[in-house]
Amino acid sequence: MIKKTKAVKESCGCAWDDETMRTHRKTIGFVKLSSMAFILFLITVWPAAMNFVHGVHWGIWLALTILFAIVPMKMMCCRKK
Repeated sequence: MIKKTKAVKESCGCAWDDETMRTHRKTIGFVKLSSMAFILFLITVWPAAMNFVHGVHWGIWLALTILFAIVPMKMMCCRKK
């Protein structure tokens, strides 16, 4: 059986098929995890960073999280078919 791949998006001259999209999703996930681990490392070894993080009200962090999540959620949920 021949596997058919449909080109999803063409960017920089490259056709993005389903396999490429799955690979990029995994890569993006690992980048997010490594960024989170680096931030936790940074606030652990640098007391000034920990004081800053703990000094900011929790609502600010929640608002930033929601703001940064809006764009990817729009891209995933509101695609034109």
